[in-house]
Amino acid sequence: MAKLSAQEIIDSLKEMTLLEIKEVVDLMKEEFGVDPSAVAVAAPVAGAPAAAEEGPSSYDVVLASAGPNKINVIKLIKEITGLGLGESKAIADNGGVVKEKVPAAEAEEMKAKFEEAGATVELK
Repeated sequence: MAKLSAQEIIDSLKEMTLLEIKEVVDLMKEEFGVDPSAVAVAAPVAGAPAAAEEGPSSYDVVLASAGPNKINVIKLIKEITGLGLGESKAIADNGGVVKEKVPAAEAEEMKAKFEEAGATVELK
């Protein structure tokens, strides 16, 4: 099998859905024992001083309250985090961090989805 360039890998990721990309990330975790999303978060640290002037570039998405539609919130937590049903339910019941160090735009999108489901979410 021919070795793919980094650009070829990126081009193929552009053609995938988010669920397919999540599968790739999960397979990378299993195969190499490394969370590629942690590496991606660590890489921009070199440019952090410039980003700090513009405000936070990433947030922790924290569930304050699941609200009246807890089942929908549990499903959303499960979808976003990849956690099991029991772990997702525990977050919905007790609140807490859903996902850490999420890029600002993605964090806002997650917050909107949770609010649409009736939950209260904070970005910290």
